[in-house]
Amino acid sequence: MTLDSCTQESLRRSKDHTDDMLEWLRGKGRAIIIIHDNPDPDCLASAMALRHLFAMKLNRDTVITFSGMIGRSENLAMAKELGITLVPLSMVDLDEFSVICMLDTQPGTGNNSLPPDCRVDIVIDHHPMREESKRCRWVDIREEYGVTATILYEYLVAQQINISTKLATALFYAIKSETQDLGREANRPDRDAYLRLFPVANKRLLYEITQPRLPIEHFLTIHKGLENTIRYGKLLVVNLMAISFPEVVAEMADFLVRLEGIEFVLCMGHYNDEVILSIRTTSCTNNAGEILKRIVDGRGTAGGHGMMAGGKLSNVQFDPAALKEVEDFLTRRLLLELSIGDVVPGRLIGP
Repeated sequence: MTLDSCTQESLRRSKDHTDDMLEWLRGKGRAIIIIHDNPDPDCLASAMALRHLFAMKLNRDTVITFSGMIGRSENLAMAKELGITLVPLSMVDLDEFSVICMLDTQPGTGNNSLPPDCRVDIVIDHHPMREESKRCRWVDIREEYGVTATILYEYLVAQQINISTKLATALFYAIKSETQDLGREANRPDRDAYLRLFPVANKRLLYEITQPRLPIEHFLTIHKGLENTIRYGKLLVVNLMAISFPEVVAEMADFLVRLEGIEFVLCMGHYNDEVILSIRTTSCTNNAGEILKRIVDGRGTAGGHGMMAGGKLSNVQFDPAALKEVEDFLTRRLLLELSIGDVVPGRLIGP
């Protein structure tokens, strides 16, 4: 497969950026990689790739840290099968590191647990640029990319670094899951990376990751979610109430956005005194990230892309009445955002 002019220009951009960044890093001490809370395949694969880049070019080992938990069975299988070593952020002393890298998240987003007064040196992401990111030393934010892992893949190609089978499997699965097999928010760089990585990826490992055994809680959550889903025309609002792990909110939103006649899903669940939020849409004319930011304005934080977004409301005690108030508040704002007026709400299933 030959490289077209767009791909060549993208690789030149990656080569110039990584050349300068690596040269700057040579005079620095230990580096740490911080990924967002409750990590997903994109940030896991991206961290794996950046760690490999530093090992190959600088002969330097790098610590990958996260906060929260990995609860989704596919993500647990990915970390286990690919041997991704992760250290809880609470267990490291940030003063021991002279370089702080942030992947698939940015300072001030609310979805990572780095203290707000900590300096961040390197930011690599595909979400919209945050004001705090502009103050970082090395910033590579490509909103036109569907996946952060694609940027890291280009780094490795530009630096002519061999990509092992396990790393290729991680990068391929990140693109596959984040873009729903190139069907959601995938652009030319993501498609090129997907097609080039697929022949190298280990298909047995991919099967183990995509078809894990599921705990009974998975099916109980689906049952509870279906019972607590209200339809407002083209919108579904899902209140999962108490949840066992945060990723189930996005998982449920992905599941229900496939319902015939539905364009938007807002899903929420309570975890550790927070209400975790996720929006999914089939519409290409709306920006889910901007919509979610507006509906949580004054009460929470949010971010995302055109067709998918996530956020949270903090300091919410578990109380059915309080969660119902949150649901009603967010629903009212979202109905206004989507200009959904004269509809009769109804339960998806049940009376």
